Amino acid sequence: MINIEGKLIEKFETVQITETFKKREFVLEYIENPEYPEFIKIELIQNKCDLIDKINIGEKIKVYLNIKGRKWENKEGKINYFNSLQAWKIESENENYNQELEHKNDNSDEEENINEKLPF
Repeated sequence: MINIEGKLIEKFETVQITETFKKREFVLEYIENPEYPEFIKIELIQNKCDLIDKINIGEKIKVYLNIKGRKWENKEGKINYFNSLQAWKIESENENYNQELEHKNDNSDEEENINEKLPF
């Protein structure tokens, strides 16, 4: 498990890449050395795209992520390699909550409401 802490600098809208695949990107300012801050673009995919919704620009966050790598060969036979950082959980220090758990709790409330409406 990899995690990184920093300040949310920018968040972008969700983009529907194909009919069945969507992603959303955001930028984290990582300051290991204050003279040379790093600006790291991280992506959220599929049902994780909304994890960044309730976090404001400038907030300090902790991001849990996976490093993904792909090999791709173009029409001319040239091989290229791509890397991406895919977040799967985000914690906000300012609000002191875990969005992954909050997301699960939201779904549980919906299930309870549906069960209350069932006639049996």
